[in-house]
Amino acid sequence: MESYIKEALEIVKAQASVRNMTEEEITSMVQKLAKGIKEISEGGAAAEQQTPAVDPKKAIKEKSITCLECGKSFKVITKKHLARYGLTPDEYREKWGYPKKTPLVCKSLQRERRKKMQEMQIWTKRKK
Repeated sequence: MESYIKEALEIVKAQASVRNMTEEEITSMVQKLAKGIKEISEGGAAAEQQTPAVDPKKAIKEKSITCLECGKSFKVITKKHLARYGLTPDEYREKWGYPKKTPLVCKSLQRERRKKMQEMQIWTKRKK
């Protein structure tokens, strides 16, 4: 027996021990799991590209930015939100083809922040 089927059987056995399953359910679950485990171990699943919720070029709008993982709109895509999908902001940018320094913020908030930083001029020394 292949190791994929053994692993799938172990998973299904654990599942069957906590709930009643028909013979058909057990069989189909073993087949699906074995196929999935085989794809993952051979790197087939990693090669599959996830389709974005929206076009990455249209995700950053004036008043919102759409997360390409889940399709929800935000003003800012936070590290905490991306952690749900096991990504860092840098990995997210790389995955969806954004330049490294692209802020994950809507355009209006980006402009607001830039303006505020220019007003503060933190790069100049303050007079005492």
